[in-house]
Amino acid sequence: MREQFVAGIIGAPFGLHGFVKVKPLSGEIEHLLRLKEAVLRLDGREKILAIEESSAAAPAVLVRFAGYNSPEDAKALSGAELLVGRKDAAPLKPGEYYIEDLKGLAVVDGDVGNTAGENAADRQIIGRIAAIIEGGGGDLAEIQLNDGKKRLVPLRKQFFPDIDPQNGHVILKNLWILE
Repeated sequence: MREQFVAGIIGAPFGLHGFVKVKPLSGEIEHLLRLKEAVLRLDGREKILAIEESSAAAPAVLVRFAGYNSPEDAKALSGAELLVGRKDAAPLKPGEYYIEDLKGLAVVDGDVGNTAGENAADRQIIGRIAAIIEGGGGDLAEIQLNDGKKRLVPLRKQFFPDIDPQNGHVILKNLWILE
C-alpha cells in the first residue's frame, strides 16, 4: 500500500504575507491544519517545506510555508501537489478507502462458484483497477481487463461487494456491467 498521498493542490497566493490557498482533495481540512511540514511536488520534483502558519478558509486552507513571505514568493508554489504521509491523511470512516490504495488491485470474478467460504484468491483475475474517476453520480473504477480493454464500473457495493486492499484484490459481481 502507498505511504504517501496527494492531499491537496496549491492554488493562488492569498494576501500580502506569502500565504497560498490549498484545495483539499478529500473535502476535509482538519488534517491539513495539523501539519507542521509537507512535501510539495511540482514539475516532477519534490521538496519538504516547513509550515509556519495555517488557517481554515473553507472549503480551502490558507498556508504559509517557511521562506515564502510575499505573494511573489508564494506564486512559485502554484499548481504544486501537497503530499502527506498515511498518518497525516484524512481519517477514513468504516467502508472508506484511499483511492491510491485501490489502484492496481486485482479484480476477481465474483460470479463464478458463488459458494460460501470460497476464497477470493481461488477466483479468476479478470483485470486490474487502473484508476478511480470522479463522476457526477459517484466514483467510477476504470478496470483494465486482461485483454487490454478498459471498462468503467460504478464503485458501488452492488458491483464490488468485497474490497480488500490488504490482500490486493476486489471482487466484481454482476459481470454483465463489463459488456
